[in-house]
Amino acid sequence: MLAQIRRTLDWGSLAPLRLRSRAVAEGVYAGMHRSARRGAGVEFGGYREYTPGDDLRWLDRRSLLRHERLVVRQFETETDRALRLVVDASASMGYRGATAPGAKLAWAGLVSAALARIAVASGDPVALGFLGGEGAPRGVSRGGGREQVERVIGALEALEPGGDATLDRALMDRALESLVRTARRGNILVWLSDLLDLPADAHERVAALATHGRVLVVVQTLDPDEATFPFEGTVRLRAMEGDTVVETDAETTREKYLEALAELEDKWRRAVTTRGGRFLRAVTTCDPVRVVRQVVEAVR
Repeated sequence: MLAQIRRTLDWGSLAPLRLRSRAVAEGVYAGMHRSARRGAGVEFGGYREYTPGDDLRWLDRRSLLRHERLVVRQFETETDRALRLVVDASASMGYRGATAPGAKLAWAGLVSAALARIAVASGDPVALGFLGGEGAPRGVSRGGGREQVERVIGALEALEPGGDATLDRALMDRALESLVRTARRGNILVWLSDLLDLPADAHERVAALATHGRVLVVVQTLDPDEATFPFEGTVRLRAMEGDTVVETDAETTREKYLEALAELEDKWRRAVTTRGGRFLRAVTTCDPVRVVRQVVEAVR
């Protein structure tokens, strides 16, 4: 068996993204966190300039009337709860097996769009970045409001899988560079990837994001074929990143493959959790509402 490789993103039954992401978000608790700016023991800590995405409840109206300047009140316990999404859009994420509702990248896009909706509804700004990809590889810079959700959805809809992170290390460098430079204390970083065909040190570099008060959630996104290796007889497998083609007997290969997959998951899980991050494993046949809820609960 040699699966046909699509060059465009196969959304399958996961489309249309705008409607599906709204349905997923409505099925999830609509608050990503309890605000650190409420309750006893929170002390006023001065003012700062307003930036798009700030909670409008904390605008100082007197300053606006007197000085025509937008400033917000700060509190000593305030943390920047911006949501920063990173979606692996490399070539391997374009795979869709026979039993999957859509490609891995489409499923990751649905989860990302739903998380963006929930964050904006909670008053938190959102940013979107990609590892590889074609069509919208620059992502969406940080912002808030309904318009930001539309920007995120538009970027995801325009995206096509592309790039080999193993051969082109610059893909990983670019994906991490912006996060390392701009992610601040309290930021929520959600990394969605199959974790396949990445550089050997990728788990350590991504796990290092869970430092300096940032919250990291890694969501391993697999197709059912990858999770169970259901093939039978003689199969021909082609790598979606690179030109490797392997012909093998499915029965004799299955055990070794599943062992290698388990070792990969364990390596990532240990690297992420020992630094205080969270690791989730998902298959594209999983209910996206349940997975999004797990992410929300992990960062509360």
